[in-house]
Amino acid sequence: MAQEATQLAVVDRELAAEQRHLDRVYHRLEEKIHEAEFLVDDAEKRGQVGTPGALAERDAQVFQAGVHLNRLNSEFEDFLFGRIDLLRGKDGKRGPDGAFTATEVAEDAVRPDNTADIAETLHIGRIGVLDADYSPLVIDWRAPAAAPFYRSTPKDPGRVVRRRVIRSKGRRVLGVEDDLMRPELATSLAGEELAIVGDGALMAALGRARSHTMRDIVASIQAEQDLVIRAPAPGVTEVTGGPGTGKTAVALHRAAYLLYQDRRRYSGGILVVSPTPLLVSYTEGVLPSLGEEGQVAIRAVGSLVEGAEADAFDTPAVARVKGSSRMLQVLRRASRGTLDLGGEVPRSLRVVVFGRRLELDERELADIRRSVLGGTAPLNLMRPRARRLVLDALWAKSGRGTHLVDPELIAEAREGFDEDVSTEDDFIAFLEAWWPVLTPRRVLAAMADERRLARWARRTLNPREIRQLARSLGRLDNQGQGPLSVHDVALLDELRVLLGAPPRPSRPREADPLDELTGLDEVTTYAERSYSSRRSRAERREQERTEYAHVIVDEAQDLTPMQWRMVARRGTSATWTVVGDPAQSSWSDPDEAARARDEALGARVRRRFTLTVNYRNPAEIAELAAKVLRLAMPGAQSPTAVRSTGVVPRFTIADRKLGATVRAAAQRLLAEVEGTVGVVVAMGRRDEARQWLAGLGDRVVPLGSLEAKGLEYDATVVVSPAEIADESPAGLRVLYVALTRATQQLTVIAGERDQPDAAGVPDLLRD
Repeated sequence: MAQEATQLAVVDRELAAEQRHLDRVYHRLEEKIHEAEFLVDDAEKRGQVGTPGALAERDAQVFQAGVHLNRLNSEFEDFLFGRIDLLRGKDGKRGPDGAFTATEVAEDAVRPDNTADIAETLHIGRIGVLDADYSPLVIDWRAPAAAPFYRSTPKDPGRVVRRRVIRSKGRRVLGVEDDLMRPELATSLAGEELAIVGDGALMAALGRARSHTMRDIVASIQAEQDLVIRAPAPGVTEVTGGPGTGKTAVALHRAAYLLYQDRRRYSGGILVVSPTPLLVSYTEGVLPSLGEEGQVAIRAVGSLVEGAEADAFDTPAVARVKGSSRMLQVLRRASRGTLDLGGEVPRSLRVVVFGRRLELDERELADIRRSVLGGTAPLNLMRPRARRLVLDALWAKSGRGTHLVDPELIAEAREGFDEDVSTEDDFIAFLEAWWPVLTPRRVLAAMADERRLARWARRTLNPREIRQLARSLGRLDNQGQGPLSVHDVALLDELRVLLGAPPRPSRPREADPLDELTGLDEVTTYAERSYSSRRSRAERREQERTEYAHVIVDEAQDLTPMQWRMVARRGTSATWTVVGDPAQSSWSDPDEAARARDEALGARVRRRFTLTVNYRNPAEIAELAAKVLRLAMPGAQSPTAVRSTGVVPRFTIADRKLGATVRAAAQRLLAEVEGTVGVVVAMGRRDEARQWLAGLGDRVVPLGSLEAKGLEYDATVVVSPAEIADESPAGLRVLYVALTRATQQLTVIAGERDQPDAAGVPDLLRD
């Protein structure tokens, strides 16, 4: 009892100490908020001067102060989350954050009797905070001084003696968990023995209930993850790792880290490409919680093309065709073939110029078209050349140039001739029909005609593939409007390049009386920018950049060759981070995708990392999933699970009413876990699953097998492993993904196709 009372007293004392420090931090933050508000007021006064210089200075000042205020006013659940107590370093140099820069321990920091004093204490948080004397109250988690918090281990402690994880909510400290990095030392802090509180900080973090959004892992980043996050930016950083190793979280934290390290370099923006919209919505709250937003765009693969949004799914057979690099040849032929669609293409041109009738016949027009198409420019950009050659042919037939000798008179006559012809209604109508401006959607719609597609895909696709492709595109109208799949979006992007951008009507900017008085025509105010930031998502996307300074590809193993080409265009001059796991690939031809990836990344220098620890799944679930991995990829190594719950996966045999069995399993798990329950079915059963689970509340999420990638739930129900495995050539890898989504409990429901044994274990999951 006395020992327990002593330990409680130590805990209370340490909590009180951390609370006092957190109070100091928030007091300082309030001072900084007042300073920022003063800057806003001061900037408004500057704007009253009315000169162009004052207006520009005011606008810049208000904008920066507004950004600063937004960061300072954001209170997170654990704004301050860590602390490290360090021995004295070899030198006394301090970095810009106020912390000592030394990484090696001073030779005399540890006395001969193995005692030592703590020379420096650093608190780690989401943003850096200095006191009025510029001493660090909080070190930004991305700063070099914070690296030991993540990388220190008992085997390689560096200067760290104690690492503390602080749990807080708002302005209140809830608890602390300590890890002792140098247990052999007797260390004192301010004359008192260094206290050690609790254990298992990481395990506590891993055991928390999951919600519908991803948490950042900033308080629990582990050493191998930190190496990836802080890896040099140039070239390509390639990261592999099995389920639960934190690949997606590491990718997002890397985006925040790169911005912190070199904001100017990455002002061109960072693009994070995710496989599904579900994963985008799951992860998009992480960056704001890390103190970063605005410079990072998180997009699903099906949302990378302006004006297109994937909301349909292709069958695996169709997806294999659309994703293959063979589609390049088909799209090239389809683009040119669409110029001649239908019976409305003019076979001749007749115009009346200066009272004379001029005509170009079918052969002459064909020669002109053949000459133009001999070039390599995009089709829409060839149109001006086609127009010019038609005018040249008409001019030659008119004979007007033969009667003139003076070059100036010839040029003047030609200019008048061209103007007269090109403004004729007949000529305008001819050009629109003979060389129309093509859109990617129109070409895609043209490919829905099976006989036409057969000509364009001859010797590239087989008859069955042609039939499947044409039927899948039949959901589009003749202008290409209709539901798109994620693979259609990549085809649209390729067609955009092959066709070239159609001309857009210019939108004149409304005149502002201030422009006439000051000569300013480019200054926008902070208020205007604030208004524009509230525009609808569709309006914002129209103005988004298509080139980025850094591209992060999450779940890269799922990108098809055509999708790699689409993503590559967004980062032609970018540095890259590519994150994935071959064992989780849903693409049927990994070798073809690897070639496309290598082409996209080019000759950039590459550095490779492997994450080896599974922080998501308890060992009981990881062991079951490993059985499928051995079937899907013999010889592949599973990541090591760091915890065990003692709760083994539950197996259930479905009766004739599969829906009722699934619903009952979901209800049972809702009662047993605090967070979310994911129900994973084959893609063809998604609509059924929604009906089965209707009315159970928001904590239950029905999803198809391909939608589960990257997500995690407290508990998961996997319905008919055989159906998932049989739906595509990569089905076993997709099943492996489905079995590794749960952080606490897993239920597997077997149907007839699963051939369950007496205990309900499906054939695919037995030893």
